[in-house]
Amino acid sequence: MTSGDAGRLPHDRGFMLWRAEEGTRWLEESIERWAFAMLSDDEVSGQLAADDEMANFTIISRQEGILAGAWAADYIIATRTTDVDSLWYLGDGDAIGQGDVVAVLSGGRNAILMLERSILNIIGQLSGIATNSAKWSSASPIPVACTRKTVWGLLDKWAVHLGGGLTHRLSKGDACMLKENDLVAPAGDSRGSENEVGEKGVIHQRIINLDEADVGAFLTIEVRSVEESVSAAAAWQEMVIHKPCVIMLDNMGPDGAREADVALREAGLRNGVLLEASGGIKFAALKEWENCGIDVISASAINRGTQPHDFSLLIEGA
Repeated sequence: MTSGDAGRLPHDRGFMLWRAEEGTRWLEESIERWAFAMLSDDEVSGQLAADDEMANFTIISRQEGILAGAWAADYIIATRTTDVDSLWYLGDGDAIGQGDVVAVLSGGRNAILMLERSILNIIGQLSGIATNSAKWSSASPIPVACTRKTVWGLLDKWAVHLGGGLTHRLSKGDACMLKENDLVAPAGDSRGSENEVGEKGVIHQRIINLDEADVGAFLTIEVRSVEESVSAAAAWQEMVIHKPCVIMLDNMGPDGAREADVALREAGLRNGVLLEASGGIKFAALKEWENCGIDVISASAINRGTQPHDFSLLIEGA
């Protein structure tokens, strides 16, 4: 089963952030929030005054990787200066080598120096994520996605997308995820009572109480056993919602994933759902997930704890 969009997995939400080599309004708004926070820490508020002293600065890559964040850097320059221009020799998603000249910034010397650290921070952090995303995507036998565990929110997601990974859902409102906390009935909620839940269990009850507006782009249900995966798929089969349904196998490992896939096929439920492996996924063990019946792997290690890419910004003549 696919999302119905030319075979695209529902976890592939990068088009919501990045289209035709430009950021969407959603991405732009996120960049503005992060830029405001970073620049405020450098005592930059609003637009910088024009500068009488002009200079050229070169951004140089000190290692190999994937460039990410150039569009964000240009956004910062455009919204905070009136006399600085940028010329990018490489764009977002491009491979970069050690010693490559990535861009030249020309204009007010003091303005560029005021923005230097924020620009290097953003392209360094995001390029590090994009590079790691490309590494995971190349090594994995099946598609890989990040999770909602991020450092810089949607900017992390954008960088993962530029590196060839999948974004997963972009926000709580973008797609519905029923995790362990969502599967516990609130105090006073009779829907979670023993009589109401019955033999089919709380997972079944939560799913059949959903309507199409609740689901968003797709539904993900976290399960921890083969039995729960079958219960979730059976409940989804009862629904008349034309959205993808993902069963997330939490910390079940390759063997547990195979068992879930077999059980769902034997029950005639496999074609109605996608299977996602998550929890404790290690880069060194990616090959173990081959032929496990999984459609996608998700791991926060793709974007969290990555090493920032090393860039330098040098003034002409330095």
